[in-house]
Amino acid sequence: MAITDIPLFSMLRTRMHWHQERQRLLAENVSQADTPNYRPRDLTPPQFDRPQTTVGQVSLARTEGSHIASASTASSQFEASRLAGATVRPGGNGVNLEDEMIKVASNQMDYQAMTSLYQRSLGLIKTAVGKR
Repeated sequence: MAITDIPLFSMLRTRMHWHQERQRLLAENVSQADTPNYRPRDLTPPQFDRPQTTVGQVSLARTEGSHIASASTASSQFEASRLAGATVRPGGNGVNLEDEMIKVASNQMDYQAMTSLYQRSLGLIKTAVGKR
């Protein structure tokens, strides 16, 4: 049995991928803080009680030809959603930089916790096999 087949490792890897994708999306929100009519987005947390499904590609809309195309061309397996109830400024932008930075810091701490759990779990398996 391969280590990748162990459900705990699979769930931890999925969660780490989710945190990486969420970091990219939060960074995109921060970079669009001055874009008119932009609404912040966030990812829905993965559910481990049901099978994961692949979601279509998430990309930014270009309202003018002079706008730079989004670098996010890779499709995501996680579902992104617009944040409901976001306060919109007079320019139509709903990004609150303080809230986004709090989410970024929280996401970073959660990612570090997942990597620590993953490393400790690998260490336990190595100890059980006698490789330590």
